[in-house]
Amino acid sequence: MKKILAVISLFVMIFSLAACSSSTGGKGDKGYVGIAMPTKSSERWVNDGKYMKKEFEKRGYKVDLQYAEDVVENQVSQLENMITKGVNILVVASIDGEALTNVLEKAHKQKINVIAYDRLIKKTPNVDYYATFDNFKVGVQQGSYIEEKLGLKDGKGPFNIELFGGSPDDNNAYFFFDGAMSILNPYIKSGKLVVRSGQTKFEQGATLRWDGATAQSRMDNLLSAHYTSERVDAVLSPYDGISIGILSSLKGVGYGSAGKLLPIVTGQDAELASVKSIIAGEQTQTVFKDTRELAKRAVDMAEAVLKGEKAEVNDTKTYDNGNKVVPSYLLEPVSVDKTNYKSVLVDSGYYSDAELN
Repeated sequence: MKKILAVISLFVMIFSLAACSSSTGGKGDKGYVGIAMPTKSSERWVNDGKYMKKEFEKRGYKVDLQYAEDVVENQVSQLENMITKGVNILVVASIDGEALTNVLEKAHKQKINVIAYDRLIKKTPNVDYYATFDNFKVGVQQGSYIEEKLGLKDGKGPFNIELFGGSPDDNNAYFFFDGAMSILNPYIKSGKLVVRSGQTKFEQGATLRWDGATAQSRMDNLLSAHYTSERVDAVLSPYDGISIGILSSLKGVGYGSAGKLLPIVTGQDAELASVKSIIAGEQTQTVFKDTRELAKRAVDMAEAVLKGEKAEVNDTKTYDNGNKVVPSYLLEPVSVDKTNYKSVLVDSGYYSDAELN
C-alpha cells in the first residue's frame, strides 16, 4: 500500500509541475518574465499580452502574464506575486503611472529590472527602459486629419468641434492631446474652429480609464447644452473605445441619419469594432500602432537586459518620469481611414478580410 501511495504521489507531483509549467508558458530555460497588463476589456491590451507572451516563449523564456482589470490594487498585488515567484525581469503596462513606486522598490531590491510598456511609469528611479510609440505624433496625426478633412488650410470655416482627452492617470494621454492641439489650437484662436462648450483644456475633456460610457455621457451633455440648434462638425477623440461612446451619443440625437451627417471622429488603436465602423462610414479615422512590433521591441529590450547588455533606444530626452529621463524606443504610428485600411491592416496580416466583413 505504501508503494502504491508513493507512486500516486509521484504522478500527482509530475502532473502539478506540468500544469504549472503550462500556465506560465513552458520550461523557460533562458529566464522567467513577468508581464503586467492593465485590462482585458480593451482589445489592444489583449493583443499586446498575446504577442509578447508568444515572442518571449518562442525565444525560450517562461512567462507569467497577468491582467488587473483596471484595478490598481490588483496590479500591485500581481507584481508583488511575480517578485515572490522569482521573475528575472518585469514588463509593465501600468494602470496608474504613479501608483507603482513601492512595489518597484521591492523589485529593485531583488535586482529585477523593469521595462515600462507603452505607458510611462512615473516618480520612481526603478524603471530601466520604456517601449512605446511616438505619442505626440499620434495626436498630430489626429489633429492633422481634422485639419485636412475640414479644409482648414484652405481657409474654410468656421466649424464646430469638441475635444476629448484620455485618462489623466496615463502619461500618454497628455502627449496625445498636446500633439493634436499643436495642430488645432491655431484654428481655435483664429475662430476657424469653435469649441461651443468652451472646454479646451485637457482636464475638462479627460476621460478616466479611457472609458467609452464616460465619454458617451459627456457627449450627451455637450450636445444637449450646446448643440440643440447648432451642428457639431468634428470631435477629437484620442482612443477608439472613447470614439464608439461618442458615436453612440451622436446617433442617439439623429446624426448619421438622412440629412444629418456624422461629424469627423478620430480615434486610436485600430480596434476591430472601430475599423468596422470606419468601413461602415461612421468613425472617420484611427491611428494604428502595430502591437506586434511593439511586443518584439519590448522582448528585444528585455533580452538585452537579461544578457547584461544595454537595450537599443532612439530617444533619451522626451520621457522624464519626474525622477529620471527614461531611455526609450519610439515606434511610428500610422493614420488609417477608409482609403488605406486594406493596405495598412489587411495586407500586413493584422486583420483578415473575413474579420472585417
